[in-house]
Amino acid sequence: MASRLVLVIGDLFIPDRAPFKKLLTPGKIGQILCLGNLTDKETYDFLRQIAPDLQIVKGNFDVDAPNLALSKVVTHGSLRIGFTHGHTVIPPGDADSLLITARHMDVDVLLWGGTHKFEAYELEGKFFVNPGSATGAFSTGWFPNGEEPIPSFCLMDVQGDVLVLYVYQLKTDANGVENVGVEKVSFRRNSSQGVF
Repeated sequence: MASRLVLVIGDLFIPDRAPFKKLLTPGKIGQILCLGNLTDKETYDFLRQIAPDLQIVKGNFDVDAPNLALSKVVTHGSLRIGFTHGHTVIPPGDADSLLITARHMDVDVLLWGGTHKFEAYELEGKFFVNPGSATGAFSTGWFPNGEEPIPSFCLMDVQGDVLVLYVYQLKTDANGVENVGVEKVSFRRNSSQGVF
């Protein structure tokens, strides 16, 4: 499969507080991996306009979508990418539990949601990404006192065994001015991985 941008987004909850809508335009994104908690049809329709290939897994608040899978696997380049909301990972966000999930799904990359906080790291040759909450929705239990969720999402560009992750975060400075910051993170699958 040729390189194409993949939007990784989740935990939307508050569709009228979607700070990134202007950045997400049709025709630039080839696929969307939604990690759950879409919660309304209008947001679903908006995402379908951005990219017709919309893959969604069930979040713990997607009660009106009982037929959604809890996890899925897609392939881009030579990478197997698994995604899940994360509410089935116990304890939530735990690196060892996520590693077990990635091994169980037999994936090189595991995307998970639920914590509403961006994370990306490599562990035992696998890459783990949580895009955070696209709307900055509040979540209990995940943030230290006084820390606010930062709206965020990710774009992935996969070419062969290399994944380049672009992280978009809406940050507010001391004067209350909001700016979108973009960071770049790369992952290359170990070529000896999977060879026996």
